[in-house]
Amino acid sequence: MPQRLFIFIQLEFPWALGPADGRYLLRLRTDAEPERVVVIGTLEPGRTPAAGRSPAGRRRASMRERLGSRGAGAQAGPEPARVTTTRVTVIDPISLSAEHQARAWLDELDRERDVLAAVAVINRVLHSHRIASADPYVHEVAPTQALVIRAGWGEGEQVAAGRWLHARELPWRADGHRSGALRRGAQRTRSSALRPQERLAALLGARGTMLLCEELTLRARLDLDHGRLLHAALELDRAISAAVLELRAEGRQDLELRIAELEQLSTGVAAEAHAALAGAGGEPDEQTIAHALGRLEAALRARTATGVGLR
Repeated sequence: MPQRLFIFIQLEFPWALGPADGRYLLRLRTDAEPERVVVIGTLEPGRTPAAGRSPAGRRRASMRERLGSRGAGAQAGPEPARVTTTRVTVIDPISLSAEHQARAWLDELDRERDVLAAVAVINRVLHSHRIASADPYVHEVAPTQALVIRAGWGEGEQVAAGRWLHARELPWRADGHRSGALRRGAQRTRSSALRPQERLAALLGARGTMLLCEELTLRARLDLDHGRLLHAALELDRAISAAVLELRAEGRQDLELRIAELEQLSTGVAAEAHAALAGAGGEPDEQTIAHALGRLEAALRARTATGVGLR
């Protein structure tokens, strides 16, 4: 029989994601063909990590070793705790009959599009597991959290075990290859990048205030980015209602126009959420939700841009 090859994208994360090791078959509908196969496997502490490191990671490790050798007389601290690594392989269930087809796929691979698509599949598994296990601490992942990202191909049993015949590492920078919400603010200056750290220090030091609407806004953004429109609409409805009250209570004249805009947008968002929840209008309109959420995020950025919460 001719060799059957399967293409995949694989990511490794330095924690246990939640679902048990195994193969998970994803379909859009009960009667649909399989869309993707996701293989989850844990790599126990104690494995040699060098093979899974990127070249940059190996350079950093060797630098630490050189620096450590210079201070051989210094008292050593405790060794870092060993952690479980999870390897997730997202496989296209349609096989290829020749290696040149697999090579062509890898050569033409769009790193941003295809990696983000694979992460969306992983997050679908994690979201389903969070609901099935009633575990609120299971959370979605991002490419920036992966220790390594690979793309390649292998025979059926190989890729089903997280292995391959050929694979290539796909570097992913924290400030690049962003899409949707991840692309916002990609071209940050150093001063603007320091703002979250400044506000974090203020919040932890009880010198700043954290608004209820901020957490609701983040949850709405997460659900919108993952296509959960009804979740996003319901959370955004509550987020805008809370934002209007909380921002107005601060007495900021520079935010009055933004608050008035949010009040206008709240009517449309509430209508979309309530209609969808009642089953009257299908899913909420994505454009309406995305626009209103973007304006709410802009208002919250404006609130902190002049130092609110950084007293």
